[in-house]
Amino acid sequence: MKFIIGFLFVISSIYLESALLAIFSGIFFALIFKLSNDYPTKKLGPRFLQIAIITLGLTLSLGTVYSLTSSYLPFISIFVLFIFFIGILLGKLLGLDKKFTLLISAGTAICGATAMVAIAPLIKAKPKLLLIAISIVFLLNAFALIVFPIVGNFLLLDQEFFGAWVAMSIHDTSSVTGAAITYGDEAFEVATTLKLGRTLWLIPLVIFISLKYQDSHSSKSKPPFFVIMFVLAIFIGSYINLAEQYTMNLKLLSQSLLIAGLFCIGTQIDLKSLKSIDSRSFTLATVLWVIAIPISYYLITYIN
Repeated sequence: MKFIIGFLFVISSIYLESALLAIFSGIFFALIFKLSNDYPTKKLGPRFLQIAIITLGLTLSLGTVYSLTSSYLPFISIFVLFIFFIGILLGKLLGLDKKFTLLISAGTAICGATAMVAIAPLIKAKPKLLLIAISIVFLLNAFALIVFPIVGNFLLLDQEFFGAWVAMSIHDTSSVTGAAITYGDEAFEVATTLKLGRTLWLIPLVIFISLKYQDSHSSKSKPPFFVIMFVLAIFIGSYINLAEQYTMNLKLLSQSLLIAGLFCIGTQIDLKSLKSIDSRSFTLATVLWVIAIPISYYLITYIN
């Protein structure tokens, strides 16, 4: 029964092409059925998302990707460094635990939960601390899925601008792509490409944290496997030059997998962690994000 209801939620979200419905139906599903930590959807979410991104890579032009990354990546790098160090400063001013501050700063600057999970063992952060940080980012990402498309439409942002903005300002890849696909296909392609470029900052981050905490065994950092596969897919797609019909079918498959992934990610909500969030911790994450949003907007305005 549980599986059937979940499947109907996913199919409905795909049919309506609604990323927002997907993630919130996932949250509803988790709260109603009180899912265990090892429930399958909690592991499937990132896998669906990664396959969706790789599939999208097959439909992208190498020339377009190069043009985007060469224009935006220098400014994304400025953004990542600025937000990370501002986060460290704010954490000190609020008197928060240094490890928690590092988690939130890395998550806001680079790629949300992925960055936090990557550095948590390096700084020996307690599991409870990591869960609280992930829960806060989860809440902010859910809010972003609703608000960013509304703001984008209100400001009459074009597809490329909106895609670049969400890629730079929203934490997790899932929410970046979810907000972008709600706005349009071009926004989705731009956001996915630039967000994965931002994700590559995980490499210097892990090396920096490893050196700071003097853990030589952890300094061997590699880019996420799906990022490599995404780049490879772009090369393959550009080489074989798929017909328009196949390209459209691949984009539809990518969109369906993304929406299914968002449902699964929604089921990861953890009420115990949410109840453990204190006001100062939430203030750090929120204030840092409030700073990040207009800065990213200004940087993209400067580029355009």
